[in-house]
This record gives sequence, structure tokens and C-alpha cells, in this order.
Amino acid sequence: MKASQYLISTLKEVPSDAEVASHILLLRAGFIRKIASGIYNWLPMGFRVLKKVEAIVREEMDASGALEVIMPVVQPGELWEESGRWGEYDEGLLLKFSDRHQRDFCLGPTHEEVITELARNELRSHRQLPVNLYQIQTKFRDETRPRFGLLRAREFVMKDAYSFHLDEDSLAKTYQIMHDTYSRILDRLNLEYRAVLADSGSIGGNASVEFHVLAESGEDVIAFSSDSTYAANLEKAQSLIPEAETDDPQPQAEVETPGMHSIDDVSALLKVDATRTVKTLIVKAEPSAESAATKLVALVLRGDHQLNEVKAGNLPGLSAPLMFASDADVRAATGADPGSIGPVGLDLPCYVDHSAAALSNFICGANRNNVHLTNVNWQRDVGAHEVADLRNVVAGDASPDGEGTLSFKRGIEVGHIFQLGRKYSTPMNATVLDDNGKAVTMIMGCYGMGVTRLVAAIIEQYHDEKGMIWPTIVAPFHVIIIPINAHKSPDVASVADDLYQSLTSAGVEVLLDNREGHRPGAKFADAELMGIPHRLVVGDRGLKDGVVEYANRSTGDSENLSVGDVVSVISGRVNKEI
Repeated sequence: MKASQYLISTLKEVPSDAEVASHILLLRAGFIRKIASGIYNWLPMGFRVLKKVEAIVREEMDASGALEVIMPVVQPGELWEESGRWGEYDEGLLLKFSDRHQRDFCLGPTHEEVITELARNELRSHRQLPVNLYQIQTKFRDETRPRFGLLRAREFVMKDAYSFHLDEDSLAKTYQIMHDTYSRILDRLNLEYRAVLADSGSIGGNASVEFHVLAESGEDVIAFSSDSTYAANLEKAQSLIPEAETDDPQPQAEVETPGMHSIDDVSALLKVDATRTVKTLIVKAEPSAESAATKLVALVLRGDHQLNEVKAGNLPGLSAPLMFASDADVRAATGADPGSIGPVGLDLPCYVDHSAAALSNFICGANRNNVHLTNVNWQRDVGAHEVADLRNVVAGDASPDGEGTLSFKRGIEVGHIFQLGRKYSTPMNATVLDDNGKAVTMIMGCYGMGVTRLVAAIIEQYHDEKGMIWPTIVAPFHVIIIPINAHKSPDVASVADDLYQSLTSAGVEVLLDNREGHRPGAKFADAELMGIPHRLVVGDRGLKDGVVEYANRSTGDSENLSVGDVVSVISGRVNKEI
């Protein structure tokens, strides 16, 4: 491709609303342009990268045995009513509208309902199972706060796949195949990533794993073991359950704590470490059909730990999403303000975190303002309670598999695989006939990967102060040729054009920057900004010695190549990298 015939729209200034590297560089390099909040046009240079990423995803999905389909972006609301998600999906992310006949529709954020409707109509016999159907298609999620460019956009391209099975064993096999497929995709993209245990969220199901590209700009925190393969999203991460302390119980006592409402305040006043205290949080129970009154539940954690709201929200009997009781509700239920609450004598259902449950002779609120209790012990002083995992893990916690300690990194979620079970097939009556002619509800798996998000994630790992550094396999062009003052030198123009034609014939994707009116320095800056892996500079000075200058965008290495060797050397390097 010749730059004079191509749309190159680079910017010198950093866009004011761009925060992370991928957003800044995609805009500056002219790969995307914002049309509305979280919605972007893809320009020719960016579209080339997007299609290459998409092609790798498609190749690996096809190799896994999955079958490609395409489903509509616009989905009937009645299907979402069938599944029960019409009024529930992720707090308003579902963009709903009515057609001229006042029928409900939505723009698809995901396609569980549509694929289940397809499967129940097309799959009749267990002999057609297992089957894994996928698409690469536009999605829309009405994000409250789109940000970070393609990392949290409202409209995006996603690969989503859905498998159907007769039994759990079959689902487990496909789930592992998809785990391996995602790993191959990310390996081919040369990304540093981790597969981590995750919460299933609004998609549902019994098990799920997220694939995170490691980057400081990532929105998710990943906990991983120093000595094993254990890794989990913070919302799911666990630590080794501590052994219960065996200190002899000391006499319980009341202490005055005037104006002390936080763990830090109480710890400082009583000159104890926060690890010797517990804090009690009051949340709302799941609404009951038998009673209109709001019921409350107590959650107890060690004083230095933080509540993991995802874990707590998954406990039986609690409201979903998790809702904290108001100060007035707390006072009515306990007789004290928040900050003075404790588990002793508390007439509420109670969940206690493992770390708090391991303590003896600890300090807690007395359920009276400005009073705390010391030397409290669970068995002696506290009524019925249930022990559960409630907290966020912290750095240095023992890994739950007993191997090593936990550390943290930030990650960009680019893929998520789920074992859905019958969450959708049961309410939507998706069945097949078994060997005995009996209708059996199919078991489902779901496997999503963000294609546009992958483009941004690659940049987050591959960039420097000059611009993007694309791995050759997804670069918009493999090589850029920059002729110096070709308008003044017939030799430069001729050699540059010959190299362009020869490399193109050898299967190398070449951009010949033959733009007039652009100084060499501006062309070099654009090449670096756009991240093209290999650069050839053709100038009179080099041609006098029969060479052109070569530079590698990733390593910064440069060398002179004989004009006669350029095609074989460059094509060899490109083929090796893709």
C-alpha cells in the first residue's frame, strides 16, 4: 500500500479525554475516532489490526471444532423474559426499546437467550451433541461510565461461543478445550496473561475462569501464588483457612471507648493491633414473600480485613446485589450506632469470616455506644453463627492450596469461560431426546472473548514513549519503506518502488511512505507512532554504498542491508514472526 493513497490521520497532541496508553495511542495514530461516548469509528489502519486479531481468534476456534454462526444484534425482549433476565441484567446495561408495534427489543450485550432459542429449535437428538456454536459480532452494553477507550466501550466486537451437552462430563471436556483454545490465542498474540478463577456474575453458572492480560492499566486485581499455579480474581480469591488460636480464654471485660467508631480509633485507644479486633457489618437479607419487614444479617470480619461484597452477595439468604442496612435500621436492630456493633448478644443471623473465627480473646463492639468488649471468645460468648469466606485476600496471605503466598498484579480481562449448566436451558425448555426417547434438558457452556479489547490490551503491553509496538502477527503492515527526498532523486524513488514491489510479491505487507510535503522526521515519527515492526530507509547516501538502513521497532536495533539482500532478509524475519 502506498501512503499517498491511504488514509493516515496521525495527531501530535494527546486527546484530552484519553487516560490510558491504548486509548491515547489509538487516537493519536489515527486507528480509531470517537463518535459518541464509548462508541468509535475504526479507520483503515486500525481496522487492519482488528481483522488480524479477529482472524487469529477465528482460526483457533475453527481448530477447536466450534462452528461459526451469526446472530442478530437486535434481540426480542420476550426471550429475555423467558430466561428471567429482562429486569435483572447488570443494573441497566441492557439498552431496551420498542418497535413500531410496541414490542420490546434490546441491543444484545450477550447472546445466551438467542442461542438457546436456536438450539431448542434445531437440536432434536442427543446424537447431535455435543455442539459448540460461535460468532464474532458487535455487542452493545449501555455502560454508565465508558472509559479507557476500547477497554470499557459501549459498542464492541466480541467472540462468543455456546456449547450444548447431554451430561456434565461432556461439558467439562469442551470447557477444557476452550481453556486451551484461549491460551493458544493469547500465546499467538505474544501476550503475558494469566487464567484465573472468577465469579460468574450475571451470566451465571457453576464455574468460570477469566483470562487476564497483565497490565498496570487493568481494572481487575489478580491474586496469584508465589509457588504454584493458583490464580484468582480478587473477587474470587481465597487464602488458606487459618487454624484456630488455642489461648486460654481470659475474663471478658467492658471498656469505655468514647467517640471511637473505627477500628483504627479503637486499636489506638486500647493499644492493640487491628488483627486482635473484629468488626461487624449489618446488611439486608433477601426479601421474604411471607413478610414485608426488612430482615438483617450480620457479617463479622477481622478488624484489618475488608469485606468482599461479591463473596458476601453469593451467600444464601442475602439480598442480591448486596445492600447495607441504614444507620437507622442498625440502631433499631442492635440499640447502637455502626462502629459499636459486635457479635455478643446480637439477635441476628450471623456470618463470620474464617480469619475472625480463628481468633480468641479478641475485641469487639458491645452493642452500646462508646463501649467495647475485650477478651471475647466465640464458643463461650457468642451465639449461633456460620463461618464463611467473606474477605478480600491481602498480599502475604497463604495460598489456599498451601503452596506459597499470595501476591497481586493488575489485569485486563479479555476472555471469560463459564460452565452454565441448565441456567438457560431449563427456563427456556431446551431439550433433546435421549436413547430412550425421553426429553432431557441440555447442559450449556459459554465462552466469551473481547476482540476489540484484545487490540487495546496488546497496546498496553507493547508501547513506549514514541508509540505502539505491534507484534508482527497483528501489525497493520509488516514493513514501512521511507524514501528520503525521492522527489529529488530518481534512484531513491526507483529503489524504494522496486523494494516495495518485490517485498509485496514475497507476501510481505508493505507501506511505502511516498507522501509529498512530509519531512523525513515526520515520517519517522509516524512510523514509530503506528508501531510498524520493520522500517527501511532508502536514501542517496546509502545507495552510494549499495545499502539501505534497517531499523527494528521493538528492539531499536539498526543495521545496513545490501539492497540485493533486503527481500530475503526481511521476508525471512517477517515469516519467522508470524
